[in-house]
Amino acid sequence: MSKTLIRGARILGGEPQDVLIDGGTIAAVGTGLEAGDATVVEADGKILLPGLVDLHTHLREPGREDSETVLTGTRAAAVGGYTAVHAMANTFPVADTAGVVEQVWRLGKEHGYCDVQPVGAVTVGLEGKQLAELGAMADSAAGVRVFSDDGKCVDDAVIMRRALEYVKAFDGVVAQHAQEPRLTEGAQMNEGTVSGELGLTGWPAVAEESIIARDVLLAAHVGSRVHICHLSTAGSVEIVRWAKSKGWDVTAEVTPHHLLLTDELVRSYNPVYKVNPPLRTEADVMALREALADGTIDCVATDHAPHPHEDKDCEWAAAAMGMVGLETALAVVQHTMVETGLLDWAGVADRMSFRPAVIGRLAGGAPGGARGSHGRPVSAGEPANLTLVDPAYRGVVNPAGFASRSRNTPYEGIELPGQVIATFLRGKATVMDGKLT
Repeated sequence: MSKTLIRGARILGGEPQDVLIDGGTIAAVGTGLEAGDATVVEADGKILLPGLVDLHTHLREPGREDSETVLTGTRAAAVGGYTAVHAMANTFPVADTAGVVEQVWRLGKEHGYCDVQPVGAVTVGLEGKQLAELGAMADSAAGVRVFSDDGKCVDDAVIMRRALEYVKAFDGVVAQHAQEPRLTEGAQMNEGTVSGELGLTGWPAVAEESIIARDVLLAAHVGSRVHICHLSTAGSVEIVRWAKSKGWDVTAEVTPHHLLLTDELVRSYNPVYKVNPPLRTEADVMALREALADGTIDCVATDHAPHPHEDKDCEWAAAAMGMVGLETALAVVQHTMVETGLLDWAGVADRMSFRPAVIGRLAGGAPGGARGSHGRPVSAGEPANLTLVDPAYRGVVNPAGFASRSRNTPYEGIELPGQVIATFLRGKATVMDGKLT
């Protein structure tokens, strides 16, 4: 197995150290390490993080390979510094059986530039009427531990309760897309001043908040775990903060775009800004940043949602919802959280690697694959899943150079900081000098 010496890297933003990788493991960490026959990566001034973990990625395969595939999506993930992603279940067919989740898992094994951990559907066909094969998916080779109907809400309280009870048996978690469907019929954007002025049907904050309130109470009642996907409002923050103060097993994620963009952008009627949940107000953005900083929101998740050109280059009402995010997530977090002083680099590692790995059950368990090898400390004896970042870099986002098959980014033409210089998956460089290997 090859050796790599990363020389002079600032681990989690600390003092410069050398990191020796031998095969798939970190062999040594210290100063003045001898290179020997190792390949040397000069990392003066660069930040070394544990490989990033995304709890919320849409890879689209099987069924919508015109938007993304496991290959192209994981290439995008590697460019963004990710060594593991959780692939959401809203594929065609839906990942609601052991057979489909194993197909996605095997595609990741065969073609992935990062580890792919499938997310199983909560209900059959994402229809919200009947529980899917949760136990069979958990027992499959994919070892599913996260279940979500993302794209749709599990709005039936009885179904949600049964799912929460079921996943307790194998330490699973239900990840809820919090959207009361009756309150969002025909909704096009955040309900507020801008929607009123534009004459677009509003998407009220309470549609998210009411589901979160119900589900944290249900999770507490049955003693199970619930994870809130793409939390987007100040009110949702307060509900999660209250639930955590009770000691309930509740976690939450925020997307990069909800940390930066607001509903004011919808005035352009550019469908690139159409997303679910919708872009909210500046007050919501500030509340989300503070909640991520103080730990109320556990982690950043991209909700990487690729679409082909024709699904976004159309009138607003007909456009698909979603944005690509894997290749820009770390840059947006640096811009919104690090450069504002809300998080240091150790905090970034916590919110983008350590915590999502724990929530997704990739931080412990059987070694050798995805499970047990992510969200680990950068220290000797640990798996060499690592991301090297140049924090001084600044560049304008150009989607033409994306590794993703889709280009629906809201950041085109915007200057963002930071660049992933190298990504290592079990010691193998998937990205070097900012380029895929």
